[in-house]
Amino acid sequence: MARWPNFHVWRNRLPHWRADNVVYYATFRHRRSLDETERSHLFQQLLKPSTSKWSVELLCVFEERTELLVTMGHLPSGAEVELSDVLEKAKSKAGKTIIKASGEAYPPFYSESYDRIMRDDQEVEDVYNKVLAETEGDSQEEYRFLWISGRP
Repeated sequence: MARWPNFHVWRNRLPHWRADNVVYYATFRHRRSLDETERSHLFQQLLKPSTSKWSVELLCVFEERTELLVTMGHLPSGAEVELSDVLEKAKSKAGKTIIKASGEAYPPFYSESYDRIMRDDQEVEDVYNKVLAETEGDSQEEYRFLWISGRP
């Protein structure tokens, strides 16, 4: 018996575990350091999807990578929204904006993301603490790219 309801695995280059009613940790690397404007575009696109698609618990867009904790919403059919659909669409929109401004041929972040199911509340707390520790001592400008649910 699976630990999580409706558990299944699919594989692209990396394996992706899916289940209903879980918290996901997702991260992806950037091909190069993002400047403030580019980080802002990416940050806004990741927060933009409606709460019916996903709920962002934690989001931090660093210069070299992005990290998120999210819970997925449900489709009218009752099935859970697919994490990669929402994440890749947001990355694509931000990438198009950045490409248009920079003249580059490709978006400045890699197409595939690493994601995993958080095992328990302690693991979620560990991710929060790790991200907050990495932003500690940063300027107020850097905090513009940090979102914690319940805190604007």
